[in-house]
Amino acid sequence: MKKNLGVVQAVYPMPVLMVAAYDENGKVNVMNAAWGMICNSDRIALFIDEDHKTTQNLLKTKAFTVALADRAHMDVADFFGIASGNKMEDKFERTGYHAVRSAFVNAPIIEEFPVVMECELAEVTSTESMYAIVGRIVNTAAEEGVLGENGKVDPAKLDALIFDQFQHGYYVSGEKVGKAWNAGAEWMKR
Repeated sequence: MKKNLGVVQAVYPMPVLMVAAYDENGKVNVMNAAWGMICNSDRIALFIDEDHKTTQNLLKTKAFTVALADRAHMDVADFFGIASGNKMEDKFERTGYHAVRSAFVNAPIIEEFPVVMECELAEVTSTESMYAIVGRIVNTAAEEGVLGENGKVDPAKLDALIFDQFQHGYYVSGEKVGKAWNAGAEWMKR
């Protein structure tokens, strides 16, 4: 029997995304965003507040990067979510992390995070119910250590963080339990 929990954001898992952009002076700002998802073959949607420093920066530069946080960098990834760039001028600098300019868009790539999508601002959607930044992914780069033999990102090697909105915990993904578009194929024959 199910117990009623009221209004709960019951989507699990949520990604732990590091969104980075330059301000008008080339200063790096990074934020932690869990409310983001792929919304087309070359698009990512971020459901983030308009007043974030990173949001304001990417609206000005029309570019940003989205990196996947991993277990090895959980403390800094969490810090990027706790600290506000609107209130802490040296937010990125105090971590000692390193940024390089993307060769594809006017945005920083945070070197410590293993996978990054480099994006151009494609669309901003603002309604009564949501504010969304949509980016066109122009390149994805990954550290060789997280690639499988087929040259694609291997989730078992990535150690990507996932966020749970139930208990506000971080977990890691990686165990493969089936093959998509195959696990349910037997049901097609019934």
